[in-house]
Amino acid sequence: MSLPKTGYVRLSQILGNPKANPPIPAIIPVSKSTWWAGVKSGRYPAPVRHLGPRITAWRAEDIRAFIESPSNNHHGE
Repeated sequence: MSLPKTGYVRLSQILGNPKANPPIPAIIPVSKSTWWAGVKSGRYPAPVRHLGPRITAWRAEDIRAFIESPSNNHHGE
């Protein structure tokens, strides 16, 4: 899956979902627990929660900036 230039992405789009049909490849290959620990510590971008009461998503621009940042060459560390 390619990351959209703008808009929002869900966690399954970021971390991938091999059980989806068709499977969704990971943009950032870490586990959910690693992702949420990184969000809490500030390593990974914070989600946007104003989309709905049970919707958690991330701005595509924030994920793209994180990926392109030179300090983030090793996503899983």
